[in-house]
Amino acid sequence: MLESNKDSLKLEAMKRVVGLIAKGKNASELFPAVVKNVASKNIEDPNQFIRGSALRVLSSIRVPIIVPIMMLAIKEAAADLSPYVRKTSAHAIQKLYSMDPDQKEQLIEVIEKLLKDKSTLVAGSVVMAFEEVCPDRIDLIHKNYRKLCNLLVDVEEWGQVVIISMLTRYARTQFTSPWKEGAMFDENNEKAFYDSDSEEKKDQTEAQPYIMDPDHRLLLRNTKPLLQSRNTAVVMSVAQLYWHLAPKHEVNIVTKSLVRLLRSHREVQYIVLQNIATMSIQRKGMFEPFMKSFYVRSTDATHIKTLKVAASLFCTYVKSQDKAFAAATIQAIGRCATNISEVTDTCLNGLVLLLSNRDETVVAESVVVIKKLLQTQPTQHSEIIKHMAKLFDNITVSMARASILWLMGEYCERVPKIAPDVLRKMAKTFTAEEDIVKLQTVNLAAKLYLTNSKQTKLLTHYDIRDRTRFIRQLIVPNEKSGALNKYARRILLAPKPAPVLESAFKDRDRYQLGTLSHSLNTKATGYLELSDWPAVAPDQSVRNVEVIEPVRNPDTLLIISGSESEEESSEESDKTSSDSGKSSSGSEKSSSESEPEQKKKKKMTKAPQKKNSEGIIFLNLCLLRFIPVFPMSLQVTTPSFGPVKTYELLHHMTGKGLSAKYHFSRQPCLYQPSMVAVQVILTNSSDHSLEEIHIGDRSPASLNIHCFNTIERLEPEASVTVSMGIDFSDSTQAANFQLCTKEDQFSVSIQPAVGELLMPSTMTEQDFSKEQGKLLGMNETSATITMATANTSSQAISKQVLCAANVGVVSSKTLFLLTCRFAGRTVSSRALVLVSLELKESSTALLTINTEKSVMASMLLRDLKQALAQA
Repeated sequence: MLESNKDSLKLEAMKRVVGLIAKGKNASELFPAVVKNVASKNIEDPNQFIRGSALRVLSSIRVPIIVPIMMLAIKEAAADLSPYVRKTSAHAIQKLYSMDPDQKEQLIEVIEKLLKDKSTLVAGSVVMAFEEVCPDRIDLIHKNYRKLCNLLVDVEEWGQVVIISMLTRYARTQFTSPWKEGAMFDENNEKAFYDSDSEEKKDQTEAQPYIMDPDHRLLLRNTKPLLQSRNTAVVMSVAQLYWHLAPKHEVNIVTKSLVRLLRSHREVQYIVLQNIATMSIQRKGMFEPFMKSFYVRSTDATHIKTLKVAASLFCTYVKSQDKAFAAATIQAIGRCATNISEVTDTCLNGLVLLLSNRDETVVAESVVVIKKLLQTQPTQHSEIIKHMAKLFDNITVSMARASILWLMGEYCERVPKIAPDVLRKMAKTFTAEEDIVKLQTVNLAAKLYLTNSKQTKLLTHYDIRDRTRFIRQLIVPNEKSGALNKYARRILLAPKPAPVLESAFKDRDRYQLGTLSHSLNTKATGYLELSDWPAVAPDQSVRNVEVIEPVRNPDTLLIISGSESEEESSEESDKTSSDSGKSSSGSEKSSSESEPEQKKKKKMTKAPQKKNSEGIIFLNLCLLRFIPVFPMSLQVTTPSFGPVKTYELLHHMTGKGLSAKYHFSRQPCLYQPSMVAVQVILTNSSDHSLEEIHIGDRSPASLNIHCFNTIERLEPEASVTVSMGIDFSDSTQAANFQLCTKEDQFSVSIQPAVGELLMPSTMTEQDFSKEQGKLLGMNETSATITMATANTSSQAISKQVLCAANVGVVSSKTLFLLTCRFAGRTVSSRALVLVSLELKESSTALLTINTEKSVMASMLLRDLKQALAQA
């Protein structure tokens, strides 16, 4: 399939090779065929998808030896006319960099070139390559910043995410913080740019208020519409951009869009809720209008329920059958009581009621949270401590029992009758308790010994390894070890800081929202830190781009006209008067110009007139060159030729650095009249000189070619244009020959279109009719063709042919039907070829070709039909 002549089979083969590589299969045996297709002009020229697929396959072959070939292919594709191929080259940059990081500098040059690309198809891919290869080269973004901001809405969704992430980092390095006090956010405020010098001197001693940079505002303004995107990643990207870059009073616009994402799949909900939790910690009332959106559904997964509780607090959720979710709810109630003083008592009373719950998990979690809350206000809640002591016998969870014991010991002086009783009960079950309970029992005994030794002295002689031995020496010293005894009260009953009830998402704000690092709460590989706002904004002029207006030269018209009707004369006079009116309106502008300039303009715009009964003009139509023969009363312009069509003769990858392109000059050949003149452009794309470039063997051997002189030496990156002459013998068969250097030989071929085998011929209308009468019957080929709807006038036809087929401009006026006639001769045998086109009704025309070269006539008819039918 890779060796096939059909593009469709090659494209399918490329897809299959990519599939094999993606599955980890060994495709190395296909390497020569793939490289051949990449270098083949059949893939390089006609089909953009084959060119793109070829580069994808080549860049997927992880063989270091092909790095130079990949680099050449990437550079070639980066200059391709197709944006699809240029996009593929951007993807290939990342693959080549991962295989050979030493190519970084050359790849940066390609990235810099692609960043200037105005195609929305390329933008996202090249920014991704920038992020992979050189994310620290912020200077490459300066000139393209505004273009990227303006293209953002039209870029594909994947590209939008990449560009927004990159622009977020860029903005944090180029603009000052909008979170300063006294900041001004009026987009139309121009005072900062146009203050007088006196005002500047006056305010030098005063603190200047913040005024947002116009480029900063441009980014925020152009990303805001993307909050309505159907793609959740795009919405999340815009949300994180506003969170990190926007003024605080503007961040709230992202809340509605984020809440909308909560109706998506659970995987999306998980990430969005993580980011909402981080936001709600910093700005507590941000999502208050959307509290109902955080109600937990019975179908929600546990991790989703937990995240919803992190964003909102609902005491009813403690009754859930999901134990982990109920525990998370109780922890959230504790955070609510800590952060909102108005509801502290309500939350605390609610937690005390939960101590009577039948579910041990709920009771245990409530005890732990109450313990933390009581540490913040111990003097006000002795009744709660007593209530917890009464429930102690019914609580079996070790952490809860240990928490109650700790509370009893810490505040034993506020419950002097209850604490010794609890210690008495614990002495009976001490050996059966968990270690954490034993430790708190020992601590309780030590504290009671210091505050109420009369009742607890007999209960303080139980040991639990080192802790008991330490405490015994601390509170019951002997003669050898009594140094610490005097510090016992300060050690055991020292004031302890109240615990801080924090959300698990509190510290995640150090990572950029929406990133993998934020989701995992740890720095992931490839994470790029957001820099701090600069104290002084860098020079904003680095983002200015100079716009160069194209120079337009007016076309020079040559008028060939016969006798004209009075009606036509009156039309011309009306047109002249209207033109003079326009000229008078611009007289002020013209008066400022010098006299030589005015004379020069008159020469360029005035069309010289020439009266003649018959007009002859050269025309370049489709790939055909003829002399058109026109009747009287026709207005004809000189041909306005477009760019010469260039063909590839030798690709630089196949030619080991030597590339060759050619075009037909459409001028008489200087070497032999029967030859077609060909211009060849030779370029050295390698990094070393090429020597003795010349024409070698030809096929067939009888092929008559006038070769160019041997080029002794061609330096790297240099080009030279040479002339050749080829006698095709009035045939479109390719001329095959070898293009040689001192060390190599490359087989190449030049195949002409049928129009290149003709030269213009001049004749009068009478001669045209006479010669056409001699070439009838088998020598005449005709067909009725359908013209494009827009091609119903001579002006429209001329414009369409010029755009589509590099032709001259012809405009004509007739009273009835438009008829165009063209004459030419074959270059080799000088056989006459006559073409006539008669426009009929309903956008149809009769196209007739008269020549004794019947094969050429058929091919010519096909080419002209295709060119004239294009819309």
